[in-house]
Amino acid sequence: MQGKGVVKFFAVVLALVCLYQLSFTWVTHKVENDAAVYAKGDVAKYKAYLDSMSSQPVYPIIGHTYQYCKSKELALGLDLQGGMSVTMQISLKELVQKLSDNNPDVVFNQALNNADATIRAGKVEKDYITLFVNEYEKLAPNGKLAAIFSTKDNQSRVKFDASNSEVETYLQDQASTAVKQSYTVLNTRIDQFGVTSPNIQLQQGTNRILIELPGNKDEDRVRKLLSGSAKLEFYKTFENGQAYQVLSNVNSFLAAKNKIANKDTTKKDTAKAGAAVASTAAKTIKKDTAEKSGLNALVNKVQKSTAKDTSKLAGNAKLAANNPIFSILEPVTYTDQNGQRQLRPGPTVGYVLLKDTAKIDGYLQSPDVKNIIPRNMKFLWGVKPVEKSKVFELYAIKLSGAENGPALSGTVINDARAETDQKGQPDVVMDMNSAGAQKWGTITREASADQNNKQSIAIVLDDNVYSAPVVEGEIDGGTSSISGNFTVDDTKDLANVLKAGRLPAPAVIMSENVVGPSLGQEAITAGLLSCILGLVVILIFMVAYYNRAGTIAVVAVVVNIFFLMGVLTSLGAVLTMPGVAGIILILGIAVDANVLIYERVREELALGKSVRIAVNDGFKHALPSILDSNISSFLTGLILFIFGSGPIQGFATTLMIGIVTSLFCSLLISRLIFEWMIGKGWDIKFSNPWSSHTFKNANYAFVKNRFKFYIFSGIFIFAGLVSIATRGFNYGVDFEGGRNYVIRFDNKNVTTGDVHNAIDDAQVGKGAEVKTFGSDISITTNYLINGNSSNTEDSVKNALITALNSKPATRVTKAGIQSSHKVSATIAEELKKSAVWTVIFAIIIISAYILIRFRRWQFSLGAMVATAHDALMVLAFFSLFKDVLPFSLDIDQAFIAAILTVIGYSINDTVVVFDRIREFLDLHHAKTDDPKEVINHAINKTLSRTIITALTVVLILLVLFLFGGDVIRGFSFALLIGVCFGTYSSICIATPIIIDFGKKDLK
Repeated sequence: MQGKGVVKFFAVVLALVCLYQLSFTWVTHKVENDAAVYAKGDVAKYKAYLDSMSSQPVYPIIGHTYQYCKSKELALGLDLQGGMSVTMQISLKELVQKLSDNNPDVVFNQALNNADATIRAGKVEKDYITLFVNEYEKLAPNGKLAAIFSTKDNQSRVKFDASNSEVETYLQDQASTAVKQSYTVLNTRIDQFGVTSPNIQLQQGTNRILIELPGNKDEDRVRKLLSGSAKLEFYKTFENGQAYQVLSNVNSFLAAKNKIANKDTTKKDTAKAGAAVASTAAKTIKKDTAEKSGLNALVNKVQKSTAKDTSKLAGNAKLAANNPIFSILEPVTYTDQNGQRQLRPGPTVGYVLLKDTAKIDGYLQSPDVKNIIPRNMKFLWGVKPVEKSKVFELYAIKLSGAENGPALSGTVINDARAETDQKGQPDVVMDMNSAGAQKWGTITREASADQNNKQSIAIVLDDNVYSAPVVEGEIDGGTSSISGNFTVDDTKDLANVLKAGRLPAPAVIMSENVVGPSLGQEAITAGLLSCILGLVVILIFMVAYYNRAGTIAVVAVVVNIFFLMGVLTSLGAVLTMPGVAGIILILGIAVDANVLIYERVREELALGKSVRIAVNDGFKHALPSILDSNISSFLTGLILFIFGSGPIQGFATTLMIGIVTSLFCSLLISRLIFEWMIGKGWDIKFSNPWSSHTFKNANYAFVKNRFKFYIFSGIFIFAGLVSIATRGFNYGVDFEGGRNYVIRFDNKNVTTGDVHNAIDDAQVGKGAEVKTFGSDISITTNYLINGNSSNTEDSVKNALITALNSKPATRVTKAGIQSSHKVSATIAEELKKSAVWTVIFAIIIISAYILIRFRRWQFSLGAMVATAHDALMVLAFFSLFKDVLPFSLDIDQAFIAAILTVIGYSINDTVVVFDRIREFLDLHHAKTDDPKEVINHAINKTLSRTIITALTVVLILLVLFLFGGDVIRGFSFALLIGVCFGTYSSICIATPIIIDFGKKDLK
């Protein structure tokens, strides 16, 4: 083996990196266990403990903080730890109406309604804008859209004589911009939830945004924050010195209040104590206001204490009591030429750690403190932490007018764009409408009137300050340039924020998935159990079949799983239940590579070669088959990752990473172990007495009986197609649309019949599907599926609970709902189309790879027919037996992952057979040997490997099916029957296709 030193070095480095990456998970679990012990079930105390540890070093020796370790731990998906997943759809109907300045034209509004109805019905052939334009042209063949959209604000973009296609292009551009703006706004709002590893994805080519919040438990808060309209405003600002004086007064008041509160006032009248607090505070405030030197002394005192670490300052109980504000807020200062601390000009008044922002809000929003703060002053936080730290800026905002509102509303913005200034630095240019331009000129003139003390204007979205640029002079004409220490991404985000006020397209929740934490824990337990049992099955089987060589395969498999988990963690991948299923399948793929090698080694040993030479030749001859089969499986995973979403992407990520680590361990790590054992003179055996002659002299007539296989498959697929046409499938909620609830009843003897009896007479029970889900009951209903009001979800839940409580046997409370999942019919229709095209595309891509690799179109055709055959067989089975088996056979997103995995496995198996056929055809001269006999001999030669690999994978999937839990039972069953069909097709379908379509080429 060449390069052993390099392999060893790389293996050691990879092992150390994986160990380091996985250690973060162990550290955070220890801290969280300590928090659980401290809290004793009190959620508030548990969260407070973790907040207090956020900036504390918890990693031994290295000293990483808990917050850092938490960001690096292995992230769990919604199905493993609970949380919420939401798909937001940007309402383009409102956007188009706004761009037309709410034009009352009857035909225009009818076209909008028709397009909206088509979208809601799930008949999504085109995007909303295209649908709207088509509907308008149907209703008004000679109508001109330019007359509707060439408004005063849009006339620079839409000319009065523009064609309908030009207007459509303009609308498409504005729709795309609106989606991007909403993405920026929602991305900012997500930070407020405080969840670990949040995920927000802009679904390319659609007006939808997928948001995942693992660990989030506040459903109502999510719906409220995500559904709210964006509010863009411009505010004048106070100078740091002005705001600091107010904060100093607040600090003195709170300190005086603490001082009196700490005294024994139990025998005094509460009202007198309150008066004393106010009096003492007033004296302190007056004193601080009169003595500027005292203010400077306080600045220096606080600055010196906070310069190093504000968290240490917060830990000083005495200072915290005497300076409640300045113990956690660091004033914004600089050192002048005399070495004195001075307040830095500008609207930023302080820096606060993320964990202390809520405490500052609590101080500033208390009624007593509000009386101290001027009525026209307001404090707001910056939208992002400073330089990717955990420190946020606090701004002093000046309220305007009698209503104490913003100086200008964001609705005056016509356009904003990211550009570069004359110096080549990124900046943002914004254009206002005529009314806004006039008012903007007045505001900027006032802000820049004092040349020695120019003021800033704060750009605020949803009460978060995005930027507060200094106004250099009066800006007339409505076009402004905003510059600063921006990156290109910063200017793009700011431009989207500015346009959010101009193009308010409401975001509507189209689907949501809520998983209770108890269900998540059960999924974790089931997944871990299936992983461990699957690994044990492999260990026992490999050692029993391959003797000492089997132990080497076991070591390689264990190392592979270790590397896989380490790489997943380092890449920040999120582990889901389908991801756990992917790990189980990776065990099978890893074993397959070892089986290929061992079968080749056994063939070489049968020729009388020594163990060293046999091992060397076995690895060499098995390499092409291993690479071809793994590359084809990797391509399947890549297609899944690109075109899938949610759980499918989690599965694909695990599959692709697992294939790479499996190749490394099977080809290199196991080879190193063999070399080491041979060098030590160990006796390495590749079989036990009972397994040494298995399939050795196999001579089954697969080719001769190929027409029998054609007939069997044809009948089964035909029956399945008839069943699909007449009976259909049991579609999961992903494809059917509706709401699914998993309910845990106090009465453990509740049956599906009991539930049907309770809900059938209620509206919520019309057409409802009731199934067992482990020890729980799963109920799917389409009641109010098209309702979009904020209380629709509660209405459905309440209706369901009311119906269930109508019978004594099915009584349940809201707490009994373990999880809920909602998806609209629109989403469902798109999922079906996406799934079909993903499967077709996967077959085409893999067939193209086979064509390139084997250089004969018959091989590519055989692979294509075999993979399509496997997909059709599984679909036929799910339709034929949907109401026969004691568990549900649902067609959902996880099922699509299973179909694609079956395709990948089938190709894996088929490629191995094809490799041996190609090898035998090259060794035997077609003119003297019958190609049919050569091919049949090649199939029998690979039979041992095919059956052993299939048996290993089937055993693993049986474990997954039996112990993986109801969450993925349908998924694992689809894989189970798919592997059986895949093994059958690679031998009995794919290979005969080569013979029947390649008679001339094989001669």
